[in-house]
Amino acid sequence: MPDTITNMDLVDIRDVSVERGLTRKERLSDFERKLKDKYNYKCGRFKITAVFGDENAPSIEECLRGLYNGGN
Repeated sequence: MPDTITNMDLVDIRDVSVERGLTRKERLSDFERKLKDKYNYKCGRFKITAVFGDENAPSIEECLRGLYNGGN
């Protein structure tokens, strides 16, 4: 999505509700449909943008391990 998207253009994740009677797969689809863009949304006044690194970037597990170990 372009950088010109404002918070007003985004769905607030706090307002998204999912039907509990659906299967897991259906709930995920329902959630994604209601969120509209799973990579750009907001939570209150904060804009959330998911960005993925290239193949040489450390995995999320490596990053979390580094945080857990005090950055070492």
